[in-house]
Amino acid sequence: MENLQCQCGHTNPPGTKLCESCGRSLTEKEQNSKLVDMRYEGTARRSQTYNKSIIDKVWNFFSSVKVGVSIIVILLVAAAIGTILPQQAFVPANTEATIKDYYADTYGIIGKIYHGLGFHDLYSSFWFIILVGMLAISLIIASLDRFVPLYKSLKNQRVLRHPSFMEKQRIYAEGPGTEDTLKKAEKKLTELKYKVRTDKNGLLAEKGRFARWGPYVNHIGLIIFLFGVMLRMMPGFYIDESLWIREGETRAIPEVPGYYLESENFELENYSGEGGEQIFGEALDRVGTVAKNYQTDIVLYQKTEDALPGAEDGREVVKEFPIRVNQPLKFDGYAIYQMDFRLDELKAMTFALTNKKTEESLGELTIDLINPAKKYELEGGSSVELLGYYPDFSGFEEGEPQTATPLPNNPGFLVKLFTPETPEGETSFITIQNTIEPLGENDFKLTFQKADTRDVSGLTVRKDSTLPILGLGGLIFMIGVAQGMYFNHRRFWIQQKTDGTILLAGHTSKNWFGLKKDLDKVIEYAELPAYTDQQDEIDKQEKAEKEGEVLL
Repeated sequence: MENLQCQCGHTNPPGTKLCESCGRSLTEKEQNSKLVDMRYEGTARRSQTYNKSIIDKVWNFFSSVKVGVSIIVILLVAAAIGTILPQQAFVPANTEATIKDYYADTYGIIGKIYHGLGFHDLYSSFWFIILVGMLAISLIIASLDRFVPLYKSLKNQRVLRHPSFMEKQRIYAEGPGTEDTLKKAEKKLTELKYKVRTDKNGLLAEKGRFARWGPYVNHIGLIIFLFGVMLRMMPGFYIDESLWIREGETRAIPEVPGYYLESENFELENYSGEGGEQIFGEALDRVGTVAKNYQTDIVLYQKTEDALPGAEDGREVVKEFPIRVNQPLKFDGYAIYQMDFRLDELKAMTFALTNKKTEESLGELTIDLINPAKKYELEGGSSVELLGYYPDFSGFEEGEPQTATPLPNNPGFLVKLFTPETPEGETSFITIQNTIEPLGENDFKLTFQKADTRDVSGLTVRKDSTLPILGLGGLIFMIGVAQGMYFNHRRFWIQQKTDGTILLAGHTSKNWFGLKKDLDKVIEYAELPAYTDQQDEIDKQEKAEKEGEVLL
């Protein structure tokens, strides 16, 4: 595209609609229009000028408002779909099955597809982050495509404009004036807080230009906000992990290197008595118990600098703290919340090796259900070998025992029993309520004696270093909203011809009532000619034409 030469002699960049110098219409469409398009001051935008190289095509694609709106719609639809099934963070914590198996087992084929497409962890899925990045790119390019030419045009706008530019403004007036009309108008406009510039026989009054930058301030806020969202994918910026810890257990805190938690005790207190009945009477009648408080008494350890990997004596106590609901443990920007609990989880089971005929006991053994041993030696030369352990026995498939979860909810043991009478050993499969002897009837068996239990605390480890960035983006966005919504850019052009005739034109980005109110005060003081709102005349003409078509 070639540069556009105006009749005034000014050379304009290709794509310009209104001459940068005098304001004449340069395109056929603008010349035939009743009012000039002042949205971007008629300036040339890059996206409407160049379309040759790959860079041009990429720029033009992302500068399109339709593309930006389409990306927003896709993100909203994806977010809506993400609410159909629970997100990964809200999967019931009492299941330790894999997330993939949970969705497939709970929701069938729909859950499998849901997980496969990444909707289970929507806001961390790669395609959602890509869409957020594309939206940020669209905001940046669309803003630069419009802001730069608009800024240059407003910064370099001339006082004197061609009569055709004046005549095609919505507010227009033409009539006789006096010698001091311009001086009076300048004085009154200055009183009304307008910034006034004069050149020869012309005057330009302007105020509220900063309102034009409101949408771009919005975009800056959104870009900062989206940057904060994308930072959540970077290691160390955002952590939201679950940690199940049993009483007496010490575990490394996930995603928090060098720190460990020890659960000393879990305490559950329910409402009871007169106070609880008064407050939660209906709930107590319906469910029986209402939790008043549940807390985990923990000890926080930190690994010392000279400690060897896995060495327990290389840890130092940082803090002892009772974690309660809404009273998290906080340290080094991390917070650990009490979120859930499980009562009376099986810890260990004690069995006695007995003679089935005489019921004589050859000794007892205790199996740790979290970390069972492979072999247990008893007095008198007897022993028990653990061939297989199934924490949550769910039945047999093709003769093989199966476990539903890694939790010790229904332990099953495949054992081999050795005694002086049976040195070759006898095989048994044992559960709490049943014993199976797959190779024939045995002489000895394991008899259940007792079970040890302990409580389990469900904790959540959180850290969010992006909150200040998100807050800053939101604040800047709201400033842009206020800037563009509650303020407006107003301008008046007043020129006096050699014969004394006054030409008056006015334009505002919004709030034409306020512009007319200011203009009425200037007209009364400076004796300017009465103006016409040409948009009203156009609306009346279009309405009359439509009524005429209906009558015909």
